[in-house]
Parts: sequence; structure tokens; C-alpha cells
Amino acid sequence: MSVATRNGTPPVDAPIAPPRVVRQRRVRPGLLGLAVLLIALGGLGSAFAVTSVRATGSYLAVARTVEVGSVVSADDLVSVQVAGGQGLDPVPAGQLADVVGMRAAVSLAPGTLLTMAQLTDDPLLGPGQQQFALGLKAAQVPAPKLRPGDEVLLVSTPSNDNGSSSSATRFTATVTDAVSTDGRDEVVVYLALAVRDVPAVVALAAQDRIAVVLTRAA
Repeated sequence: MSVATRNGTPPVDAPIAPPRVVRQRRVRPGLLGLAVLLIALGGLGSAFAVTSVRATGSYLAVARTVEVGSVVSADDLVSVQVAGGQGLDPVPAGQLADVVGMRAAVSLAPGTLLTMAQLTDDPLLGPGQQQFALGLKAAQVPAPKLRPGDEVLLVSTPSNDNGSSSSATRFTATVTDAVSTDGRDEVVVYLALAVRDVPAVVALAAQDRIAVVLTRAA
């Protein structure tokens, strides 16, 4: 390579600098895998956040205790905001009118989300049955509190008119409701009875000859 000089002096040969070699950086496979993993985790986190936001909504929760078999009223429920309710299948608040009037298939505890699996609209009074109201003194009630769906056995007691020792007659029945009378030591128990048993039970009740035995609690 020649270098020109001033004042017309002939060019002077100068040494040629060797070309600069740029070393390529080697990418470590471990770092590449870590970067891919971080990107994937970031995508999953974003997807989870979006899903949670989409799942946020108003649902029905139990405001006060509802015993099994009791009819659910609007006062028993409250609307709450729930985020990320996947897998719970709660009842949306917009379906309040659909669940009011249904009965609790299980005991409903305050503060829990309501699901359709906890409710039923099956009538307690089945086909071939009639409802009968039986007044009992508090000491005659076989449990501290009878609930709809409880199964009971009605047993006839001996008559006081004679000393006959006739065998007792038994009737199966299902409690549809039980109400305590105000100011009186009496409980009115509403029973679902087979139609064929109603006349005999009515006659025994008129003679105060029925004992009630709880056979299965709801």
C-alpha cells in the first residue's frame, strides 16, 4: 500500500494492517432453555390472569341457615362478587327467581356459595299420598325438632275403653313440615301418608292413640 506525501515527494510504502477477526459468541444451550421456559411461564401467567378476570361475577351465597327440606326464600340468600370460581359451579345472582321456592336438599350454612346440587324441587307429597296434620304435645315429639323429609313410624296405642291387648298397628309417614304453636306446649306435625292409611290414622288421632317414632332423619 502506498501513502502519498505532501510537497510532491514520491509515495512511501506503509505496512498493511491485518484484518480484524470478530469472534462469534457461543450460545449456551442451558441459557437458551431457561429463556424459553421464562417465556412460557409468562404466557401461562397471563392466561391465568385473563381467565380469573373472566370468571369474576356475581353469585348467590347463603345469608342464614336453611335447614334441609326447608323452602328457600329471597331473604335466605345474598349476592356476592367472586373471582376465579372455577370448579365451584355457583348459582349466578341473576337466577335468584329460579331458586326461590325450591327446597334445600342439604343443610345450607351461612357464608357458603349456593349450588344447584344443594337444592331440589321434588315434592315431599308423592303420588298416592295425602297430607295429614297431627297435633302432638312437646313431650310426644320424637326429636328436638322434626324437619321436612324425616321418616317416622306412627304406632297405635291401646284403648282405655277395655283391657284388650290387641297388637299395635303401624303406619309409615314422611314429615313435610313441623310448626310449634305460639303460647302452647304443642307441635303440629304435617305428614305425608298413603291414601289407604289416612282413615285409620284420623280415627286413632281423634282418640289420642298415636305415638310417633323417628326412623330416619333427613
